[in-house]
Amino acid sequence: MKSNLLHALLALAFSTASFSVQAADYNTNLIVNGDAESGVSGWTALDPAFPLFQSVEYGNNWVMPGEPGPADRGAMMFAGTSGFGYSAGYQILDLSANTAAIATGNQGFQLTGWLGGWTNQGDNAILLVSFLDTNGIELSVAQLGPVQPADRNNTTGLYYRATSGFLPTATTQVVFLLDMERQVSNDNDGYADNLSFVLTPVPEPETYALMLAGLGLVGFAARRSRAVR
Repeated sequence: MKSNLLHALLALAFSTASFSVQAADYNTNLIVNGDAESGVSGWTALDPAFPLFQSVEYGNNWVMPGEPGPADRGAMMFAGTSGFGYSAGYQILDLSANTAAIATGNQGFQLTGWLGGWTNQGDNAILLVSFLDTNGIELSVAQLGPVQPADRNNTTGLYYRATSGFLPTATTQVVFLLDMERQVSNDNDGYADNLSFVLTPVPEPETYALMLAGLGLVGFAARRSRAVR
């Protein structure tokens, strides 16, 4: 799906959403039902023209249990909806209760997931994460995928992807968008499973002091080693 269209739909979704304020836990997956085991609960369709993807069982019509994918896969995975060129869903995470930590500029995140497709077909999945300020203005984006046929050696399966970084200091909301694109045939064979977004704890000031002290000792030891040669 074209990025400008995605962002327009995200803006519409944000403008009509309601939030419940809660402090997000650290080292916990903040994507609801990222493993498809609860069907498509937690996900909302973007637009009638782009229906929600589906939750399907590992098996003959999709990815076989023995084909590439997460070792801890459950019974279900996400797949695009047949008959549609695109199918997508989103979630909105309210981080307004975490603004003090985010404002330090040291609030890290880890984004991981398993994405894939069918044999040599170009159908694919993308997980897009948009960091928004209190007015819904996009500050930055993180993305996983797509995993192209060449990345899969033209075989059916799901492959691990990961990225990490720091939240922009003005972030108050995060939007997770999972988008499946069909390129050939009637079936939309963009696949995804075990999607995860985790906030990493902000280091305490004393942690920084210890880190700097450690670096100082390393530098001193290196200088002394050179001096005695």
